[in-house]
Amino acid sequence: MAVTIDDRATARRGRWAVAAMFCTNGFIVGSWAPQIPLLMTRLDIREATMGLLILGFGLGALIAMPSCGLLIPRFGSRKVLTAFALTCTLGLLLVVATSSVWLAVPALVIFGALVGGMDVAMNTNAVAVERKLGKAIMSASHGFWSLGGFAGGGLGGLTIQRFGALPHAAFVAGLTLIVVIVAIRFLLSEDQPAAETRTKTRFPRQPAVYIVGLIALFGMIPEGAVLDWAAIYLREERGADIATAGFAFAAFCATMATMRFLGDIVRNRFGAVQTLRVSSLIAAVGIFVAGLSPTPWLAIAAFAFAGFGLANIIPIAFSAAGNQPGISSAAGMSVVTTLGYSGILVAPSFIGFIAQSTGFAPIYLGLSALLVFVFFAARFAAAADGARSGH
Repeated sequence: MAVTIDDRATARRGRWAVAAMFCTNGFIVGSWAPQIPLLMTRLDIREATMGLLILGFGLGALIAMPSCGLLIPRFGSRKVLTAFALTCTLGLLLVVATSSVWLAVPALVIFGALVGGMDVAMNTNAVAVERKLGKAIMSASHGFWSLGGFAGGGLGGLTIQRFGALPHAAFVAGLTLIVVIVAIRFLLSEDQPAAETRTKTRFPRQPAVYIVGLIALFGMIPEGAVLDWAAIYLREERGADIATAGFAFAAFCATMATMRFLGDIVRNRFGAVQTLRVSSLIAAVGIFVAGLSPTPWLAIAAFAFAGFGLANIIPIAFSAAGNQPGISSAAGMSVVTTLGYSGILVAPSFIGFIAQSTGFAPIYLGLSALLVFVFFAARFAAAADGARSGH
């Protein structure tokens, strides 16, 4: 079926609209990070209790993600994304407005569910845009998420310091609501799946989609281990001061964001499977060297190198999920996002528990083995190139 000029113009507008959604989601999540210490003080709780509350956020997301796999085939990713995005803008305000632990628990579960549901819907919509454009845009979309997270975290601390926690949450709600209202007008509406495809949404039988889910899981566990524990690893086991330890997170995020904006160009040139294989090896080497590093600065350089590799594992896995033959994009996306995000939402807490006995160095060495699995499983991500052929 020929693609008209009007179709391409619509797809291009949809491409920037879904990019705005990724940026908004990242901005909301990034804005949550500087609110955490204030929430602990306001509720008079310790780290262990806060850890359980954060786990509630993750569980809310993991509950909502597979649910979206049922909603999107029925209503389309545009409508589901619109609903989740509009309500997600109020999620942080809901949490910050709580005055007790018992109110914070359901507020964080709801917040996590809104963020997670929006995540599945926007990734599914990005797959629809890829099909319409006939080229990859997933890596850049995740790059916009990283930009939003960086802006949310950076502006959040300054805004809270000057105006307080509740005004900051209200500002986030107002700003993101405006962006979402503007963007939803231009979101792409994908073709409705056939009726027989909808019936396969709940439990896909194709084993390939679950292997792609493991690729996402094994890509996100090392990412979570770097984001949550790298600074502590450098400080406690490699003798870095606080300022130096903070560079691990910054360097990792910088290389990851840079590579995500370049990733679609690389993937369109070399294909998803080859890009995934090279990316997984780069990530494995970086994480392995970080675990062996005797000095903080060598570890920081290794984490930055790993960021180049980890950047495109998840975008490729998500494109492969949305283009699995025989099942709807939503069904594939819900399976892979649920498995993948459990690696960054749940796994870091287990890593911290294990590290109390072993230290972090052996953990990073072990995590590099997960990325070797990604290398050998890369052929199962070949469906990601369906975006380039327009089907």
